[in-house]
Amino acid sequence: MIKLYDFELSVNCYKARLLMSLLDVAFELVPVDFYPGWEHKTEEFKRINPLGHIPVLDDDGFVLWDAHAILVYLATRYDTSRQWYPVDDPQLLGRTASWMLFAEGTTNTASAARLHVNLGYDFEIESVRAGAHRLFRYLDEHLWFTEREGRCWVCPGDHPTIADIALFPDVALAPEGGIDLLDYPALRRWCDRIKRLPRFVVMGGIFPASPGR
Repeated sequence: MIKLYDFELSVNCYKARLLMSLLDVAFELVPVDFYPGWEHKTEEFKRINPLGHIPVLDDDGFVLWDAHAILVYLATRYDTSRQWYPVDDPQLLGRTASWMLFAEGTTNTASAARLHVNLGYDFEIESVRAGAHRLFRYLDEHLWFTEREGRCWVCPGDHPTIADIALFPDVALAPEGGIDLLDYPALRRWCDRIKRLPRFVVMGGIFPASPGR
């Protein structure tokens, strides 16, 4: 069975948990005392991941780190439909990869602001908030135009990709970092659509979709 070295409140760990749930893949959690214990920085943990980061995935002895690499692996290994990571469509695959890179930006801004507020990380808070708003404005406009074309997701097509999973928690938890989503209606509607996917799971600070919408 897959083991995921995990911290409940980590957005990067949640991305892996969410995708495995959506794919209906069984897994076991190995809790890591990320805070306040900083277990991921211990020499013992660095024997698992020399970089001292979480999440780490162990799939029957195959060990992989980096949240987005884990998403690529899981989708390629366990999604027989090839929809979450569309390897059979070069253009769609390229767009998915492009938005995965965009998600690195939202992690470095919106999620950084959340870490500053919740865990006291030493980020220049106004700078990371401004960076998040710049990215959110672009993403909201992109999603608004996709809705006008009758589409629901970040990439073209009628099914979400791992790019949606990579972006979602950074956006959904942005208010914890003092980043209001009020001015991003298309972004909020997209979050709601993700919450309505079959087998969607929550984490601390991310709640189920409101009923009746």
